[in-house]
Amino acid sequence: MFQDSTPVFEFRGPLGIPVQIGSSLALLVAFYLFVAGANLFSALIIVMMLLAAIFLHELGHAWASEVQGVPVRRIVLYGGGGFCENKRSATAYEQEFIVVMGPIVNLALWALCSLGAYWLWEGIIADGSFVQIGRNAPIDPRITLAQHLELFAMINGFLAVFNLIPVQPLDGGKLLHLILLRLTHAEAAMKITGRIGLILSVLWIPGLIFFYGMGWWILFFIPSIPLHFAMARGRLA
Repeated sequence: MFQDSTPVFEFRGPLGIPVQIGSSLALLVAFYLFVAGANLFSALIIVMMLLAAIFLHELGHAWASEVQGVPVRRIVLYGGGGFCENKRSATAYEQEFIVVMGPIVNLALWALCSLGAYWLWEGIIADGSFVQIGRNAPIDPRITLAQHLELFAMINGFLAVFNLIPVQPLDGGKLLHLILLRLTHAEAAMKITGRIGLILSVLWIPGLIFFYGMGWWILFFIPSIPLHFAMARGRLA
């Protein structure tokens, strides 16, 4: 994964935290629009939902930092996803809450949007609006809303699961390391985390090819094999 060091745009987000947009984010947007073809509007909606889900994910990390007295320097969104940078290092216990809040936000959005879509479909089916679609009648706006809620739920569900894969620097890799720190000494925790991450990093590229064949391109992200190899050998602090 690569992280932009020179943001091209910045604005003040919730909690007064600077939010920076990296230049590689344009690559992600351009890629989606390129593969969209005639479905340009649909691709744009997917991109906006994906960016919103990533932003809210990082905002969950930022909120968990702030409530524990760990000031946040910035949130960065870029082609590989996003990250929340703090002004000081957090303790291991503080990091546990900070790290887990990202996936929790996505899971909460998945649950809320899924419930919202379910209630909408229940109402649509109950009053017979759904059967009007094939009769040249105006489509009930609730149908469009329900479909968008389902899509946003799916995106957030995917991001929650994706971020829990135990590779660095995803939340799953960080959580694995933090859990192991509770169970064993620091060097062993790092080596175990590195070995698991190394195996998954090696399998990542054939996995990308497989998912590409299924049309599942989400983020420009590849975990670092050298990083996990160094961790597996106990070379990193």
